Amino acid sequence: MTEYHKEDHKEDNNDHEHTEHKKQHEHKEPRKESAPKSQSKVYKTLRQLLFVAAIQVILLVIIAFQLNGLGGISGNDVAIPIAPDVPSAQPPAPTVDMDSLVDDDSVKGDSDAPVTIVEFSDYECPFCARYVVQTYPQIVEKYIDTGKVKYIFRDFPLSFHQQAQKAAEAAECAGEQGKYYEMHDTLFDSGVEGGVTSFKQFASDIGLNTAEFNTCLDSGAMASEVQQDFLDGQRAGVQGTPAFFINGVMVSGAQPFSAFEQVIEAALN
Repeated sequence: MTEYHKEDHKEDNNDHEHTEHKKQHEHKEPRKESAPKSQSKVYKTLRQLLFVAAIQVILLVIIAFQLNGLGGISGNDVAIPIAPDVPSAQPPAPTVDMDSLVDDDSVKGDSDAPVTIVEFSDYECPFCARYVVQTYPQIVEKYIDTGKVKYIFRDFPLSFHQQAQKAAEAAECAGEQGKYYEMHDTLFDSGVEGGVTSFKQFASDIGLNTAEFNTCLDSGAMASEVQQDFLDGQRAGVQGTPAFFINGVMVSGAQPFSAFEQVIEAALN
């Protein structure tokens, strides 16, 4: 009897220890009844975040519509709509009388061409040089060489470009010998950093009478011609270079060929 009770007592003690040990592990685990409350909080937080995100998306859409409605091109750029691949059905309205832009400057192309382009440019302007390299050759090939466009280059030397005035005079002096555009192309291709010394070498390179050219350049004989171009450009509304007038429609800046193509095609039609 005593041993039996001892064994029972042992078993009772073991059961008690096992129960205590189990309780300790259960204390560390999350309570099952608390899970639904925790999930409820998570769902509530997610709903709040989704609501805030939806509001932000709606606000962004509203702002985008407002910006599209208020946006656009300001200043002189209004003169040309930039839609590169879709020709305009109607030509843009001319902004300048072309007669006021045409002086006794050298003409490239057929003088009877239906479209006239007048460019105001600066030989030291990097944007002008980029236009000459990237866009001008395409205009020459498609429109000037085919008799559709005549091209007139006029000088607009900016005061902060040290070589621009004298480079323009060099081109005018070359024009006196019938090689204006040969000098024009050389000045842009080779650069004007070398100043008068380089311009005289360019004259020799393109086959000019160098004695006549040097006298013309050194005397400043073409300085007033260059300044007249500049004043005419200012009166037409030119504020920077390059600037173009295509049958009176102003195109500002070194635009891609497609922008010029759009205005030229509209003028031809």
